[in-house]
Amino acid sequence: MSDTQGVSYNKVDQGYFDKRGLRRYAGVWSLWALGVGAVISGHFSGWNLGLANGWGSMLMATIIIAVMYLGLTFSLAEMSPALPHTGGAYSFARTAMGPWGGFLTGLSENVEYVLTPAVIVYFISSYMAGIFGTAPAYLPLWWVGFYIVFVGLNIVGVELSFKVTVVITLLALACLVVFWVSALPHIDFARWAMNVGEGGALLPEGRGPLLPLGLSGVLACLPFAVWLFLAIEQLPLAAEESVDPKRDMPRGILAGIFTLIVSAFMILWLNPSVAGIGSHQLAKSGEPLLDGFKAIYGDGIAKALALVAVLGLVASFHTIIFAKGRQIYSLSRAGYFPSVLSVTHGSRKTPHLAMMLGSVLALAVMFVLWFTLGADKGAAVIGGTLLNMAVFGAMFSYIMQALSFIRLRSKLPQMERPYRSPLGVPGAALTVAIAVVTLYFQLSDPLYRDGVL
Repeated sequence: MSDTQGVSYNKVDQGYFDKRGLRRYAGVWSLWALGVGAVISGHFSGWNLGLANGWGSMLMATIIIAVMYLGLTFSLAEMSPALPHTGGAYSFARTAMGPWGGFLTGLSENVEYVLTPAVIVYFISSYMAGIFGTAPAYLPLWWVGFYIVFVGLNIVGVELSFKVTVVITLLALACLVVFWVSALPHIDFARWAMNVGEGGALLPEGRGPLLPLGLSGVLACLPFAVWLFLAIEQLPLAAEESVDPKRDMPRGILAGIFTLIVSAFMILWLNPSVAGIGSHQLAKSGEPLLDGFKAIYGDGIAKALALVAVLGLVASFHTIIFAKGRQIYSLSRAGYFPSVLSVTHGSRKTPHLAMMLGSVLALAVMFVLWFTLGADKGAAVIGGTLLNMAVFGAMFSYIMQALSFIRLRSKLPQMERPYRSPLGVPGAALTVAIAVVTLYFQLSDPLYRDGVL
């Protein structure tokens, strides 16, 4: 059959779906851990680059981006129990805007979920190479090893996958809490956090202006503030593995975003305020949390602290592999990707083929860049351009998901909604507006444009 949008449909029997079944296991806390774990690595590093524009600029940008994510997550909290399908963003957009809207949204998320773990595993491997003293030439072996371990854990079963997610998410959060408590006796906010002056100059005595670059500094910080919340939107992908999605999905999503908001503002306040570091220095750091720990406890336990920093990266790596498998599975089951990719494991009921192919594709991209560009340049592209590609996919999907929410409110007003967003259409519209502005300023960065192209 075909419809007016030029899309052909094939009829399938019950056997098609029997081979593509998932197992229900996740409750509220499993869903909370999945959402928080996916994001938590952004609280360990990445966000700090925005401090080059001044601490006040980063604060204002974080407030704006937090508002955007609140609008998004409240919209997801309404749509996910109303349409509890593993497709998540794809299924919302398809219901609201038809097959092509679903395809574009699903494809943008696919870019995000395939490439983000590749970048994360690169950073994990860099840490591990430093800890164990392995040569840079052996980094690809670390990549393969981590993919084998964590894809394997996700294939073994949804029960094990969620148990691991809860444990590593709690450990990563515990690391952050230990840092907050440790930092409090060692902070001088005015002296260190406020040491960026006009034009981004270093102020040795601190006490600089709140917005040293004015409004342009705030806008320039928006892409970096995204790191503090990026990937919370993956939670609806677990809808068909939730025991009671109509009850648990909204609770898990909202508990996750409010946890992340608290953590984001704590790390933004304390990390730049630690004596001896400051916003100006932290803006150039690849491991700001590790620098904070070193300033407090000294360099003598650097390797142990590096392992602490790896925990946040591992939490996000594991949870986004989970999301990648479900996302590819859902697009395959719907017929957008080859149908074989949605076949689930006979006894484990996990989308093993989807996770394996997505991981092989990510590794293939990494290996091509590594060996064609050389280790040094390849590393820069993996750590920069691939990451920008993933973020672009995410931002586009946010716009599509918020538009889907608005469209569903008008197109299907009578649809059963176990949870209704208190922010409603205005909240979703604000999400679209902030996402568009953020995307514009991301595209103003030449390196980011390379990734998009």
